[in-house]
Amino acid sequence: MRNIIVALMVIVGFSGLTIAQEARVVAEDDHVAFFKSVSGDVKVVRGNSALVPVAGTQLFRLDVVSTGPNSSSGIVFKEGTLLTLGSSTEVEISRFLFQPEAEKYDFSLYMSKGEAIYSSGKLGKLAPGSINLNTPRAAVGVRGTRFIVKVD
Repeated sequence: MRNIIVALMVIVGFSGLTIAQEARVVAEDDHVAFFKSVSGDVKVVRGNSALVPVAGTQLFRLDVVSTGPNSSSGIVFKEGTLLTLGSSTEVEISRFLFQPEAEKYDFSLYMSKGEAIYSSGKLGKLAPGSINLNTPRAAVGVRGTRFIVKVD
């Protein structure tokens, strides 16, 4: 009887690890973009914490990316959109949804300062009306595939 109880505890313990591992994989897969390049003083604010990214660092919805003077970063979104941030720039990933099988698309950035180069990925081809870039004074609806935006 004791061996059966020990065996059940081992099985339950392993299944608990499997569930935890699966939850971690799902959470890691919720990223919306990653850094292709980082140069100089670049920070990501995620919730109440800040981190210094390197190439490959994943980005999530509601992350705020800021670059310092003489700094820049290249960001690649899951569907191929490229965003290059220049020096002294701050941008928040407000919304990102790319589910072509369900025809659900949504992409919104808030840029409070700085300059960036935007180059559309699949979203720009499939649902250009779902892309928005907001600044303190203007909202840009993306209809082209590549543009530069500067916020003073």
